[in-house]
This record gives sequence, structure tokens and C-alpha cells, in this order.
Amino acid sequence: MVAQTRHAGQPSPKKLAFREKLVTKGQSNDALLKKLKTLHSELAEMDQDLVDMNSLSNVRKELVNSSIMLHKDRGVKAYAACCMADVLRLYAPDAPYTQAELRDIFQFFFKQLSNNLKSSDVTYYNQYFHLLESLSTVQSVVLVCDLPNADEVILGIFRDLFAVVRRDLPKKIETFMADILVAIVNESSSLSGDVLEVIMAQFMDKNARVEQPAYRLTVNVCNQTADKLQRNVALYFTDNIVSNSEEEDFEQIRTAHDLIKRVHASCPDLLPSVIPQLEEELHADASTLRAIATQVLGEMFSDKAGGDLARNHPSTWNAWLGRKADKSPAVRLKFVEASKGLYSMPIEMTEVIESALNGKLLDPDEKIRAAVCKIYSQLDYETAVHHLSEHHLKAIAGRVADKKSAVRFEAANSLAKLYSLAYPEIENNNLIAISKFSWIPDELLRMTTIVVDCRTVVEQVLSEYILPLPPYTPNPLNDRVAEVDETAWTDRLLNVMRYLTDQSITALIVLSNLKPNRPTAIDVFVDACVQYNGGVIDENEEKVTQKLNKIIELVSAYFPDPAKMKDDLKTFAKFNEPRLYKLLKICLNVDTDLKGLVKAQHDFIRRSEQNSSTITSSMTALLRRGSLHIMNTSSIPTLLQRLQRAHGTTMTKTNLAANHAQVLLTNIAKFCPPLLKPHVDEIITVVEDGKNDKTVVVGLQALASLVKLDPLLVPMSSSTVEVIQKHALGSNHRHSKFAARTFAFCEQKDNICGAVVESIADSLNEASEDQLVAHLVSLGQFARFVPDAFEQKSDVITAFLLRKLLMVPSQLPDDVEDDGEEWVEDDEVSDNLKAKIAALKVLRYRTISHANSKNAIDISTPVLKMLVTVLDRGGSLAGNDAIEEDRKALSRIRLQAAISLMYLSTIPTYAEALAPKFLRLALTVQDTCFNVRMSFLQKLLPLLFYRKLPAKYHLILFLTAHDPEEDIKQKAAAAVSGLLKKLPPDSRTENLEFIFIRLLHLLAHHPDFAVSRSELQDIAKYVQFYLELIGSEETISLLYHLASKGKTVRDPESQVYSENLYAMCEIAQELIKLRAQHNNWTIPTYPGKIKLPPDIIRPQPNAEIANKIAKQTFLPEDASSWIAEIVATVPKEKKERKVPTKRKAPTTNGHSKRSRKKRKPVDSSDEEQFDGLTDATDVEMSDGPPVPYVDDGEESPAEEQLGRGARSKAKARAKRKSKTSRKAGTPSSDA
Repeated sequence: MVAQTRHAGQPSPKKLAFREKLVTKGQSNDALLKKLKTLHSELAEMDQDLVDMNSLSNVRKELVNSSIMLHKDRGVKAYAACCMADVLRLYAPDAPYTQAELRDIFQFFFKQLSNNLKSSDVTYYNQYFHLLESLSTVQSVVLVCDLPNADEVILGIFRDLFAVVRRDLPKKIETFMADILVAIVNESSSLSGDVLEVIMAQFMDKNARVEQPAYRLTVNVCNQTADKLQRNVALYFTDNIVSNSEEEDFEQIRTAHDLIKRVHASCPDLLPSVIPQLEEELHADASTLRAIATQVLGEMFSDKAGGDLARNHPSTWNAWLGRKADKSPAVRLKFVEASKGLYSMPIEMTEVIESALNGKLLDPDEKIRAAVCKIYSQLDYETAVHHLSEHHLKAIAGRVADKKSAVRFEAANSLAKLYSLAYPEIENNNLIAISKFSWIPDELLRMTTIVVDCRTVVEQVLSEYILPLPPYTPNPLNDRVAEVDETAWTDRLLNVMRYLTDQSITALIVLSNLKPNRPTAIDVFVDACVQYNGGVIDENEEKVTQKLNKIIELVSAYFPDPAKMKDDLKTFAKFNEPRLYKLLKICLNVDTDLKGLVKAQHDFIRRSEQNSSTITSSMTALLRRGSLHIMNTSSIPTLLQRLQRAHGTTMTKTNLAANHAQVLLTNIAKFCPPLLKPHVDEIITVVEDGKNDKTVVVGLQALASLVKLDPLLVPMSSSTVEVIQKHALGSNHRHSKFAARTFAFCEQKDNICGAVVESIADSLNEASEDQLVAHLVSLGQFARFVPDAFEQKSDVITAFLLRKLLMVPSQLPDDVEDDGEEWVEDDEVSDNLKAKIAALKVLRYRTISHANSKNAIDISTPVLKMLVTVLDRGGSLAGNDAIEEDRKALSRIRLQAAISLMYLSTIPTYAEALAPKFLRLALTVQDTCFNVRMSFLQKLLPLLFYRKLPAKYHLILFLTAHDPEEDIKQKAAAAVSGLLKKLPPDSRTENLEFIFIRLLHLLAHHPDFAVSRSELQDIAKYVQFYLELIGSEETISLLYHLASKGKTVRDPESQVYSENLYAMCEIAQELIKLRAQHNNWTIPTYPGKIKLPPDIIRPQPNAEIANKIAKQTFLPEDASSWIAEIVATVPKEKKERKVPTKRKAPTTNGHSKRSRKKRKPVDSSDEEQFDGLTDATDVEMSDGPPVPYVDDGEESPAEEQLGRGARSKAKARAKRKSKTSRKAGTPSSDA
């Protein structure tokens, strides 16, 4: 029988053919190296399962001989290492070596790699590659885990491999290393702290990124061994945090938490046992530790694994969200700062964090409010458009009105940056971008009309992100600016205006710097710097220095930080650098075009920064306040082109751009006509061509402004005169107005104006209604600017105005029913009503033009009486009570009468004549019609700001205390705040503080005054309103003194009014004492002497009566208690200023008032200034803050009460029509 093998068909074990001795005396390096190569070649080819182990006995023993392992030749050691690795592979899983030998072998392996594997180009690279590959695939390296000193060997392996991997080696090598380390970690029963330190050290580099091999190796190993490392990592961090918990600076704890954050970013599976520790820290007693944990968890929730973290650890997520309400501001701040990245997380996390941040916008700590707002300046467009809700953006916009400047800046800056990112999409009519971001400029501009303090920050973000100047691009061939795209710059302005309301457009015009009278205060400052000459002054040194200090004081007063601006302006003046002065003058010059402005501004800021970087921000703000950086003379051609493209009435994008071009050109003509000087020929062509009504109106207004500026600017050829005369005698009142004004200032006015006036006067009786309006508007211009021409026919004209117009009842047409309203919108005003309003203006202009003539009183007396009669009769001069007149027309007429009386009061002679009727005029601000009240207030404010009216007219602002509409009261209050900032100390005292006694006297004569408790409470609220605005620790002494002095005099009219005055003085004293007590103020005795106004009060006839009155009390016994109730309703300090919102208005005294409707702002183009005043409708001072305008577009839902007496007999005021300026949205495409 034939003998059988152990396994039929299986090859017999292969014996090692190599029989040579490796260790022999006297052999050369080459001989040994040759033997090792031969051995390695054979071993590498042998199969583990088909090898005769006995044949390997000799070589395995010789390989670990010290003569080989310590050999000096690198090649010998490289091949020896490969042979050893092969032996271990063939003997696997058992090792043919003792533990000591294994330790030496593995240390030998990694020493070779560490010392010699420096790049893929080194000698013996293939052998090192083979060694690593063998250790990786066979995983014989796990044998080290069983060695007695395994921790030491493993630590060496980790250190060596992390050192080697940093070299420029192929990624395959990195893979082998990862396999080796993973095998060691998985096989080890536990890893030493030193090994974990080596692993964690790879995460500690703040610049570590996936492109770095060491970091990549660490991430690879950790992710593959996460289950094994979790416990070690948890212990590592726990020990680290606990051992450093007693440190005061928490520096080591911060380092540990930063490490946790970086580990989570790449290896989140390492940290499941660490997260509960962080959650526990969120509730720690130490606020610093809570802040550290809050920050690191927030950043962990924000990274790519944050969604899984929140889902896997919901309690930690909720605990972290709870830090939004932490008692420590530092913790709340860290919560906010760490929230930014969450906007790119899943929607459920985004919604929760947005809700949390929405609440933090009202946090009592300003740093937290600012931090919330700042988050959104760091978002990219895609994140903002997809993850940020419009509701939350609107909440951020509300912070632009914050009382803290840092919050205002961050809110405005974030919104403006987001708009800048979205602008290309808005320009391309992307509906999502339009819906979410197009409203931002409108909201920012609206804020400047509500909160004076936010103007500077809105100016900044407007110029940086919303309407920036073209970038400075130098021409490589010279030092000049490369060409700028003036058309694109102007079109961006028109595109932004597509989504602005009329209110915001008005604010934009204010910020454009068109309105200030020139030279402005900044121009004067530059001239003062030149004269100051850096302090080296040859003559009049004191005068020059005083002038500079005074103008610096004036300019700096209109910036948020007047002290810093003052210091920076002084620093600038000390530079004494003529080049800087020249550049600043170029920027301020109205003749500078866009290209020149871009270069001059760039050079100015650069040179200022070179001189002193600390003043750069102030000088940049000064530039924004003084230069024409929104529109200038370079804008005119593009605006004229867009205007001429208008066609039809459909609100297309083209027509909307034409409308806005018309608005801009109208304001340029009105406030800054020098911009038009280079474009006279184009303007004349526009008028003569007459393509559409808009171009003709704008062209005529431009010509009128230019000829008023300088008659020589407009060449009046016969054809031009003929065209203008046709418009002056035409039926379009806007054309007639500006045509007449052009004639009134042209060189040939003496020949032309008289003939035109005579022609108009002769045709008044036969003129149609629309032509009559146009004729009266023309006559108003002639009466205003060329009174001699008007006087040729003044008797005929005034007789016609009174008998044929003003004294004729304003009846409703037969086919129109009375709808109970008291206001008619501009576009619905009848020609008859327009004619009556124009007639009042003609009479007013005539009176004003004769103010300095000998017969001023003769001309003015009948006009003044007539206007007062119109007020007394509610708007009628008909004198026939049997005829019911149109209430809408009466409201318009009495408004115009009140405005005319107010303008006439700017002339001292007329103001004195009107003094007895001041109360009646002042009560216009309490008219039953909202529109009358608001329009009257709008006309009053600029006259007060320019100090054109007597001091007592400031009282009208305080009569808004009971207005049922918050926006009127807010507008008046904001105006008072603006005046307090603007007026110098002496004027402030005269116009706002000394008038307190006049206020008490006026209230004593108020129709609502009565001695019952309810009436006195309501009257007292006027005083309280005044004290809230004017009463301060500095003024309280004077106000109390004035109230006390009121009981030492008498009213000249009657004893009843005197007693009313005494009651008001007692109310005022009580309110002042309560206010002082409320704010912990003392009321010192006023040190000065005061002369009370003799026109309203008289001294007591004798001392006996004076003493009697001083001892007598004129208020009811319980007055102290109910006066205290008035003060109790006033918060001690408002934590936040919020944008005014519509609420139920407070009940005052009298009959209920209907809620009013919104209306378009009254067209102010016909209410232009006189006697050098820029514009009566303007709320902007030269280089000063605007008077705020509040109009937030909502209806007041409540029925309100206005007052008893004369007020309670008034008719219910009208609703204003909800005709706010239309936000354009996305206009239909042009056909």
C-alpha cells in the first residue's frame, strides 16, 4: 500500500534555502549586506502557511544579534529590519523571541524609520516601505502590548510615527502608520496618559487642518478607535479640568475646552463621555466656568457634527439654550457669540436659536445686544437668504434706535452688509432677495427721522455698503483716477429708491447734504484752520483762535461723541498741512465731479491716517457730513436721461426710475442749484422739447433756480423767453410757478414781469378753474420776488381774491355726499380749493415783500385780520352760517391760514401785531383734523430750528402732550431733544427754559382749563410733558423759581385768569418737587435774577395783595395725591428706546376722536422759504441733526379724546387715507 501524505494534494512545507552565517568575524559590510539582501528576498517570497519553521531557527537568532542591530551601516540595518519583520510574519501569531528581544526588535524598527525615513528619495526607501507595510498588514506590532514595559515602547512608537508622518512622504506610508497605531490601540488593555497626550497634542495646534499629515493621521486613528478611546479621553479631560479647577485665571481649563472643541470638529465619536461633563459645567457656581462651557458647547453645536450632537444629547442642548438667561452677562455674551454658526444647522436648530437671539436683542446689557446684532454682519449671502427670517431682520432693525451707540452701529452695519451682499440679486429682480432685503435702506433711513442719534451710523453704513462711491482705481499711466462709471453709480441710487417710502426719500435727501446753506459749518472750519496756521499767527491771534474754537464747538456738537470729535478737529487744525486743507475743500466743493471726489476723498483719508490714525474715523465722518457723496453734478446727465424715458402711466421700472429722478432733480434745483451749472444747455433743451410733463416741470424749476443763483447763467434768447412765457400764462400751475420765478430773477425782469402780471390780472374773471390756479400761483411768485410789478395791479387782484374767491362759501358739489371726513388728499383737491389756498399765499407773499416798506402796517393789517378770522371761523370767510361748507376744504384753508400767520410771525413787526392772537394760532396744533396738526407742526419745526420765530412759539411743541396720535407727540418730543442739543446755552435758556412761565400762563388761558380734578389733571399733564423733556438736575432750580415767581404777579386780563395762573404755578411746583424726589435731585435756590415777560403779566398793585396770594392755596386739598399719580406713571429710567409703535392713545378729556387715516405728505414745493431761509419744510439744519418725523404706517385702533371747551365742540377729526408712499416692489417690465 502506498504511503499517503498528511493532506492529499497539499504541497509540503518549504524550507529556507539560505544557509550562510550572518554573523562571522572579519566579514565586510558589503558581504553582510549581500547576505541580508539574499535572505530578505527569500523570506519575502515565503508563504506563512507553507514554511518549515525549523529552517528559520538559525537566521531568526542571528538577526537579533547585537552586531547586526547595532551595525553602523544603514543598509545592513534596513535589510535586517525587513528580515525581522518577515520572520515575525512567518511565525505569526506566535513570536519566536523572548519579551526582551521583542522590545529590542520593535525599538530597532521604529528607530530605523525615525532616523532614516525622511522622504521618498532616501536610500533604502523601498526597505522602509516594506517594513511599514509588513507591520501594517501582519500587525505583528501588537506584540508590544504584551511586553512588561509596553507603555514605554508604545509611547516611543507613537512619538516616532508622528514625527515621521510630518515629512514629505506618500499617503500610502501614512495609511500604514494609521493601521499600525490603530492595531496598537485596539490591542492595548489601556493606554497610558503619555500616549493620550501625544494624540491630543496633535489637536492643540490652532492652525491644524486636514491638509497636514500629522493631524490627518490623528483623526484617522481616533475615528477608527473611538470606542476604545472614549473612556481614556473622558478621564483625560476630567483629570485635566479637575486638577486645574482651583486656578484663578482658568487658563488651563480654557485650553482643555479648546481642545475638546477641536477634537469634536474632527472626531466627535471620542467625546460621548465628555459631553455630560460639559453639561454639568453649564450649571457650575463659577460664572467663568459656565462661560467657558457655554462658548465651547456653542461652537461644538455649530460645527458639522453639531446636529448629531444636539440629537444625541438633548439635555445638553437644552441646558446650553438655558444659558441665554444666565444671571451673568459674561455667560449670556458667550452664548450669543457662539450662536453664529448655528444658522447653517438643520432648520429645527435654526428656529430655536433665532427665537433665543430675538429675545437677546432686548437684553439689558448693551454688549449682548451689540453682539447679537454683530452676528449678522458675519453671515454669507446664502446663509442669510435661506436661514434668516425677515421677522428677525426687522427685530435687528429695531436696534438701530437703541440708546447705546455700539448697539446702533452693529445693527445698522449688519443690515447694510446684508443688503450689499443681496444688491446684485435685487438689481436682477430676484423676488426672494427683494422680499427679504430690499426694505433695509428704507428702514435705516426711517430711523434717522425717529432717533436723531442714529444719523451718524446710518450715514456711515449708507456710504460704505448701500450707496458707496466707486472704488479708487489709480490709472497705471499717471497719478489720476481711472475712469469711473457715473451712470452705474447714479442708477444704483435710483434702484435703492425703488423701495423707499416718501418719508425715507426725504431722509435720504437730508443725508445727501444737498440742503445745508453754503458755505457750511465745515467749510468755515477749513477756512479757520487755514487762518490758524497750526498756531503760528502773525496778527489777531486771539480772534483767530477764538473763531476756530467756536466753529469746532459748533461742528462737533452734531456728532455722537462731541468730545472726541472736538479733540480730533483740534488735532487736525494743528497739522497745518495745506495739502489736507485743499483735499478737504475739493471734497466739500459742489463743483467737484464724481471722479474728483473719489480721488480727493481717498487721498484725504490716506494722508490723515499718515498724520494720525486716531482721527481717521472722525475725519471720515466729517467727510460724509459735508461732501456730496450720494449725488453730485455727475449725476445730472443720467437723471435727465432717466426722466426723459418716462412714458405712459403704468408703474414700470422705467417710469418709477423717472419719478425718482424727478424727485432728485427737484431737490437739487431747490437746495443746491450750483450742481446744475455745467448742464444749462441740456436743461434748456429739455424745456423746449417738452417730451413729458415731468421734464418740463423739472427743467423750469432748474432754470428758475439757476437764474436766481446768477441771471447770467441762463442765456435768455427770444425763443427761450417765448417758451417760458407760454408756460407762465398756461394752465399748469407747476409750470406757471417756475416760469414766473424765472422771469422774476432774469435780467429782463423789468420789461417782462409787468406785462405778464397785467395780462394775468386782465384775464382773472374769464379764466377757467385750472387756469385760475396757475395764474394765482404765478402772481404769488411776482408778489414775492418782484413786488413793484405786482403792485401795478394789486388793487384789482386783491379785490378779486377776496370777493370772488375767499368770501365765497366752499360748498360740496351737488353730486358729492358728505362722508364725514375732514381732509382731502392732494390728488383730490378741487381747482376751487387750490385757488383759495393760492390766494392766501398771494396775500401772504405780498405782505412779506412789504415788511420793510413804510406802508407795511397798512398792507398787513387787513391780511392779518383776515387770516385770524379764517382760524376763528374754522376755515371760512363766507360769514353765512346758514350755508354748510365742505369740511375738507375748511381744514385745508384754516391750515394755510395758520401757516401764513406763522410765517408772518417771523417778521418782528407782524409778530408784535399778532401777539394777542398767539393762543389761537398755537391751538392749531390741537386741531380736530390730524393732517392739520401734523402739517402745522412740520412747518413750525424748521422755523424754530433756524430761530426765525419768537421764543414763545416753542410752547406749541408742548401742546402736543394730549395728542391722540403718538407720532405727533413723538415728533414734537424729538424736536425738543434736537433743540436741546443744537442751541447754545444762552439760547437754550431763553427759548426752552424761560418760556416755562409762558407755558403756565398759556395753560391758564387754555379753553380746557377748569378747576375740577379731572380737568386739572389733564392740564397738569402738559406741565409734566414739559418737565420730562426740559426738567433736569441743571434746570430744575430755574423752573421751580419761575413757578414760584408766578404767584407774585397777576394776569392783566382778569382776576379769573390770575387765579388760573396761580393754580398752574402750584401744580408746576408740586410736579417739580416730585420729579426731583423721583430722581434724587436737590432743588437749590436759583442764584440769578429774573425779569418776567411784561407782555403777559403785571406786578401786584401792592405788597398786601402779594402776601395774601402767596399764603393762599388755589388747588383743591387733595391735589397732592392726584398730582403724585401723574408722576407715578412715568418710569424712572427707560432701559430701552424702541421704535414707536401704535398703541391705544391715552384718554384725555372730552369727546372721543376717530382713528385717523394715513396720508401722503403734503406737497411742500409751494411752501418755499423767504428772507434767506433755505426751506420751511426742511427739518435739517446746516451740518446739524434732522428733526425726527414719525410715521410708521399703522392706523391707531383706539378712539381718542382731545379736550373740553373749544376742543370738545370741534367736529370729529378725519381718518387719513392709507396712502403711504408705495414701496415699489418689483415693477412690471417695460413694454
